[in-house]
Amino acid sequence: MPVMPRILIVEDDTHIRRLLRVAVERMGWQVGEAATAREALSLLDIDKPEVVLLDLGLPDRDGLELIQLMKKRGAAVLVVSARDDTAEKVAALDLGADDYLTKPFDTDELLARIRTALRHHRRDDAEPVPVRAGDVTIDLAMRRIDRAGEEIHLSPKEYGVLAELAKRPGRIIGHSQLLREIWGAAHETQVDYLRIVIRNLRLKLEADPAAPRLIINEPGVGYRLIVKE
Repeated sequence: MPVMPRILIVEDDTHIRRLLRVAVERMGWQVGEAATAREALSLLDIDKPEVVLLDLGLPDRDGLELIQLMKKRGAAVLVVSARDDTAEKVAALDLGADDYLTKPFDTDELLARIRTALRHHRRDDAEPVPVRAGDVTIDLAMRRIDRAGEEIHLSPKEYGVLAELAKRPGRIIGHSQLLREIWGAAHETQVDYLRIVIRNLRLKLEADPAAPRLIINEPGVGYRLIVKE
């Protein structure tokens, strides 16, 4: 019998914690709960959850301080916070958060984000498998991009950006992270470089580049590749 995923909810608001628990248990997943940073770090070592749902406004420590500690313990981190400031989202993603969802949230979207985090967590050590986004297939192992069965040729920078998005399908990848990975640390503030490449990718991959459905912009934060469930 397969072992069900274990999710740790780190949230000091009892009502929201209960709401999150009900949603997670609906999927048949195992659930742990913590109301403080201290409890969360203790449960991480005991239960070894695959995914942590992390509130940033904890009573004993800022949630941002926990992200790297949780990542080092092998958990995927999905921030679920009332903080909707762009700077907070960027900070969380730069620290290694796998995704960021703002309260109030849609339960179905939350579950979709958890499924994405679980898939990525379990694929980290596996051979890369082709990713499907609309009629586009991204085969990182073969370095081949097809659209409706026809191979699409990309420039090195275009391929690099698309590959980074495809390694984390469904997740927001921050501007600075993409720039750092593809252009190098000296260029991580040059967002215009990234915008030009994204525009070119949309021209080559989207049915309607003016109304993109595959590569989605998170204003001021980064981009997300929308994939098939």
